[in-house]
Amino acid sequence: MEINSDLSQRAVEFTADKSWESSPAVGVWRKKLDRISEESGRASSIVKFDADSSFAEHDHPTGEEFLVLNGTFSDHTGDYTEGFYVRNPAGYRHAPFSKPGGTIFVKLCQFDAADTERKVINTKTAQWSEGLVPGLTVLPLHDFEGEHVALVRWQPGTCFQPHQHFGGEEILVLEGVFEDEHGRYPAGAWLRNPSGSHHQPFSTEGCLIYVKVGHLPI
Repeated sequence: MEINSDLSQRAVEFTADKSWESSPAVGVWRKKLDRISEESGRASSIVKFDADSSFAEHDHPTGEEFLVLNGTFSDHTGDYTEGFYVRNPAGYRHAPFSKPGGTIFVKLCQFDAADTERKVINTKTAQWSEGLVPGLTVLPLHDFEGEHVALVRWQPGTCFQPHQHFGGEEILVLEGVFEDEHGRYPAGAWLRNPSGSHHQPFSTEGCLIYVKVGHLPI
């Protein structure tokens, strides 16, 4: 199964309008964003765990990155509540579960082979900094060999300068409405702009986004 698999093309998914699909585990549901195979290989998804659901123990041979959107996601290393950002490097093995239920944004098989640092950040308590233009605040989450991951908060009426994406850009809108000349993206919207693309983003009413840049083929 291939979904938005051509990384040279722009892709947009409005996840609030997508139905939940079952996964191989009972009580675990998915909304697929990009994918190159049915149950292995590169994938980006929104995954929901019902209360007292679990996933069988498995490996992540080429890494896993996730952001907890609500509830609690757990494994043998601990409980990760809303706002936790976690990177599990290649070779990580676990059997995830959720006692109260929860939802995560997760990316699989997308690590550089040399990117081996495990990372856990509570974005609710971490230190934010001023962005490049007035009205932006930024929480850096990860940097490696040109790949940058961050949360960015936009105050109402904030506008960024026109720019080009070398290595692409990927965004998940967490709160509010993100905008550019191509459209409006409410909470739950996911968009991927390929390497070399241009846009001028802004937010009339304010928003919070997850953003990753520099990770797509140039």
